[in-house]
Formats: sequence, structure tokens, C-alpha cells
Amino acid sequence: MNDTHDRILRAAAVPLATILLAGGCLRQPAGPTSRPGDPPACASVLREAKKVVARAEAAGAVWDGPTTGPRATRGKRIAVIVETMTNPGEAGVARAVQEAGGSIGWNVRIIDGQGTPAGIKEAFGDAIALRPSGIVIVGFDPGSVAGEVGRANAAGIQLIGWHAVPSPGPSTAPRLFTNITTRVEEVAGISARWIIARSNGKAGVVVFTDSSVPFAEHKSQLIKKQLESCSSVAVLAYENIPVPDATIRTPQEVASLLARFGDRWTHSVAINDLYFADAAPALRAEGRRGDGPPFAIGAGDGDPSAFARIRNRHYQAATVPEPLHQQGTQIIDEFNRAFAGRPPSGYVAPVHLTTAGNIDGEVSWNPRGYWEAYRRIWGV
Repeated sequence: MNDTHDRILRAAAVPLATILLAGGCLRQPAGPTSRPGDPPACASVLREAKKVVARAEAAGAVWDGPTTGPRATRGKRIAVIVETMTNPGEAGVARAVQEAGGSIGWNVRIIDGQGTPAGIKEAFGDAIALRPSGIVIVGFDPGSVAGEVGRANAAGIQLIGWHAVPSPGPSTAPRLFTNITTRVEEVAGISARWIIARSNGKAGVVVFTDSSVPFAEHKSQLIKKQLESCSSVAVLAYENIPVPDATIRTPQEVASLLARFGDRWTHSVAINDLYFADAAPALRAEGRRGDGPPFAIGAGDGDPSAFARIRNRHYQAATVPEPLHQQGTQIIDEFNRAFAGRPPSGYVAPVHLTTAGNIDGEVSWNPRGYWEAYRRIWGV
């Protein structure tokens, strides 16, 4: 896209700011730009962003979740349906469910949906055939398998989601005992504010999302909206790359983005850290340093590979991690409450920001003391 075309796009009074191109990528005009010496055009937004970022970097150190609940019920069978085990966050929470369930003698089976609608549908059918006490829906929209969800509800199988619907807590449509996630508004907000704060209110940003997943699309739209609250931050592009396609498509898209935007591309934000693992080879091939721009933040999941990239300053600077092991353990505790006829705990983990400045030797983030608290509740 040349400079003349850029000027035409900026001048056009078009209400819709996005233009759909072939290949599933939503392109946007580059927006306002500023020279390095210019002051930010959003002084009040910048001040607030710096305060919120500082709080998030220090948040969630000590367990503030449930400390009471029913003793562990014995002999339960749980099926965990995962959108794709190639997604490190989804795989991490699934394995945490398995570990926590095993600690109280439950039989937990993980079923991989292989990242396709047909695979997820088949996996759900396999899960129901096991006649489990509960099914976990990990990382995909229950609406895409509404028939199977209805069959599970009718059979009296308790359903719990992880990133299955936009909000934490119980859901009536679809019918879930509860949904485990951090608050998407907080995760999106801190991701965008980190970019605003780190760039001093002057950034050119590419947003990576998976629009096929309503939860992910909602998160990325919230990120975009927060970024646009600072008029000197430009959202250069909105890249729709389905997570199962990320390994193949991300390097190609990154190479194209570098050719289009060059040094104007200063920051990246993605709904999942895995995009940055796939972006690294293309950035390296173009001579970009791992500790240089575009500086990247993942708005979830915070898997060990993301922590390694941040620690090593290898094409990722920050993440807003889900406490994957704590959430997997919480899923077992929520099932135990359901089986005992109790309501959900209502616990939602606080938003936390991990950067090179506070990562220490960690390979994941979880509040201190959660495992001991759950084991005391269960009496094991």
C-alpha cells in the first residue's frame, strides 16, 4: 500500500473502519502517526495506563480464592474435550484437570478435537459415550456443538467450560455449571494499556486474533477499542488467523506486514501467545532482533514457552497469563461442588501482567497457596 493510498483511506469519511480482504484478514487504515519527538496525544489515557500496568505487574501473588467447600467425592469419571492440544494454553489446563482429578482418585480422560469442527463434534460424541459424570469444554464455542451439548444436558452430565463463553460463572445458554476464565475485559484492557504505557502513547500496532472463536473475537475487539482510546496509537492491521492454522499462516502474514509497514510496526498484541512462537522465524529472517520492535504481548494464556520467550527477550516482551494449573484445579473443585449439590465457588483469578522485569525463574504464573488450599478443602 503506497503513501497516496494511505492518505485516501484516512481522508475517506467511511463509518466502518475495517476492510475485509481475501484470506480472512481484516485490514485497517494506518491512522494517525507521530514523530519520535512529538508528545503523546492522549496524556490522560497514558497516565492511567501506567498506573494500571504497575498494579497488574504486582497483582495476584497470594491465594485469595475459596478455602472451604465439600470434601472430595470418590469414583468420578471426567472427560476433557480440548479444541486442539497443539494450543499450549488449552493443553496446559487440560493436563492440570487430569492431575488434580487424579489426586482425588478420579478418572480423567483428555480427548483432542484436532482443531476442526468435525473433530470437535466427534470428540464430544466420544465423551458422551464414556458416560462421564462431567465434561470439560476447553477453548471452543459450545454453540458449535449445540446438539451434543443438549444430549449431555439431557443425560445429566455436568458441563464446565474453560474459555467456552465470554464471561466467568454459570451459563444458561448454553447450560454450563460454570465457565472458568479471567475477566476478558480486564485481560484485554491491560494488554492494550501495556502497549500505550510502554510506547509512551505512540505505537503502530498489529492485532492477531481468531475470529472463528467468539470469545477470542470479543477479546480482540476490546483490545482494539482500548488502543483507539489513545489517538496517537495506530492500529495498523487486524489479522484473523485461526489458531489451528497459526503455524502455517503466521510466518507468511508477518513477512507481508513487515513489507507493508516497516518501522511503523512497533508493537503486536495477540489473543494467544502461540502466534509469537510462529512469528519469530519471519522476524528473524528479516533481521529483526528478539529484544527489538515489534514488541509483543500475549493477551492470554501464559504457557511455559511464552515465559521462556519473555525471559530470553526472544520476540515476546509480555503476557497476561491465565493461571493454567490453578484453573485446571478449580475445574475439579467446581465439579466436586456440583456433585455435592453446592453452587459454584464464584472465584475469578485476578488479572496479572508478566514481563522481563518480574518473571524471575518462573515457567508459569499461579497464585501462591492455591494447591494447598484445594487439597485442604478436599480432605486429601
